[in-house]
Amino acid sequence: MSKHPTTSDTIHWKKNFYLFLTGQFLSGITSMAVQYSIIWYLTKTTGSATVLSFAMLLGMLPMVLLSPFAGPLIDRWNKKVLLIVTDIIVAIFALILSIVGTISADFPLWLVFVSLLVRSVAQTFQMPTIQSILPTMVPEDELTKVNGQFSMVQSANFIIAPALGAVLYSIVPMNFLILLDVLGAVFGVGLLLFVTIPKVTSEGETIHLLADTKFGFKKLFENKGLWYITIVGSIFMLLFMPAASLYPLMTMNYFNGSVGQAGLVEVVYSVGMLIGGAVIGIFGKWKNRMTLIFWAYAVIGASIGLSGLLPATSKGFIYFVLLNSIAGFATPYFNTLLMAMIQQSYDPNVLGRVLGVLNSLMSITGPVGLIFAGPLADRIGVEKMFVIAGIGALVCGLINFMIPVSRNYDKELQKRLAKEEVEEDKEVSHVES
Repeated sequence: MSKHPTTSDTIHWKKNFYLFLTGQFLSGITSMAVQYSIIWYLTKTTGSATVLSFAMLLGMLPMVLLSPFAGPLIDRWNKKVLLIVTDIIVAIFALILSIVGTISADFPLWLVFVSLLVRSVAQTFQMPTIQSILPTMVPEDELTKVNGQFSMVQSANFIIAPALGAVLYSIVPMNFLILLDVLGAVFGVGLLLFVTIPKVTSEGETIHLLADTKFGFKKLFENKGLWYITIVGSIFMLLFMPAASLYPLMTMNYFNGSVGQAGLVEVVYSVGMLIGGAVIGIFGKWKNRMTLIFWAYAVIGASIGLSGLLPATSKGFIYFVLLNSIAGFATPYFNTLLMAMIQQSYDPNVLGRVLGVLNSLMSITGPVGLIFAGPLADRIGVEKMFVIAGIGALVCGLINFMIPVSRNYDKELQKRLAKEEVEEDKEVSHVES
C-alpha cells in the first residue's frame, strides 16, 4: 500500500482534492433533487408501497448484479473518463425523459423506471470509482478525515436536494425539473476536466472479468474480519432497506403529511449526517473505529425502531423528525469509518475489485427485502416496517460485536499499518545513508 501520495506537495493535493469535491457536490445536488422529485411524483400519482419498493429495487439491482464485474473494469480503466462518461449517459436519459414528458400528457411509468435503472447503473460504477480514487489523491494519515469531509458533502447534498426538490416540484413542471440532471452533468464534467487523478499500476492491463471478480472475492474472503463485517452488513440491508424505501409513504400516508413534510424528514436526517460527518472530518483519528460502528448500529436501530411505534398524529410526526435527526447523525459513523478501513486494508491497484465484490455482497439482500416490502407494508402497515428495521439493526450490531475478529478488526489494522510505516521509514533511511 502506498504510504505517500503521488501529489506529495500539501497545497497541491488539497487544491486538487477540493476541486474534485466541489464538482461532486454540484453534480450530486442537481441529480438528487431530480431523484427526490421522481420519487415524490410516484408517491403522489400512485400512492402505492409496491410501486415505491419496485423503484427502489431498480435502484439496487445494478449494484448487486454489476458490482462484482464493475470492480475489475474500474481498476483497469481510466477513472476520470469513467466518471465523465457515466455523468453524460445519465444526462442523456434525463433529456429523453424530459422530452417524452413534454410531448405526452403523463410520464410513462416504464420510462420512469428505465431512467431510475440507468441512474443506478451509473452509480454502480461511480461510487466505487470515487472510493478507489480517494486513497491515491490524499496522504494515508488524512484518509479518515477526507472520507468524513466527503461524507459531509454527500450530507449537504441530502440537506439541500430534498428542500430544493420540494420547492421546485411545487412550482416547476416535472418535464423541466428533470433537466437539472443535464445542468449537474455540465458542472461535474466541467470541473473534473481540471482534476488530476493519479494512475495506478493496474490501469491499462488486460481485463479478465471472471478471474478478476474471483480475485476480488478471494482477497475479501481471506480478510476474515472484514468478511464477517460484510456478511452482517448484508443482513442489516435485508432488514433495513424495506423501511428506507417507504419514507415518503410514512410521512404522506401514515402521518397524512405533504410533499414539503416528506422533504423536511429527508433534510433533517441529512442535517444529522452532516453534523456526524463534520465530527469525523475534524476529529477523524480514533484508535478503534469499530467501537463507533457498534454505537452507530445501536443508535440507528433504536431511532428507526421507535419511529414505527409513534402515533399517527402531528405530535407523532414531530417525534419522527427528531428521531430521524438522531439516526442521521449516527449514519456516517457506520458508512464513513467502514469505508476508510476498507481503503486502508488494500492496495489502490486492487481496491476496485475488492469494492466491487464487497458492494455487491452488502447490497445483495436489499432487493430480496424490497420484493416483499411493498406487499407486506400494504398488508401490515408501513410503520411496522420501521419496527422490523430497528430491531434488525440492533441484532446485527450485537452479532458483529460478538465476533472477536470483527470487534478487533480496526485495532489489528492500525497495528499492521504502523508496523508497515516503521519498516518503510527504515528502508528510506537505509537508502539515504
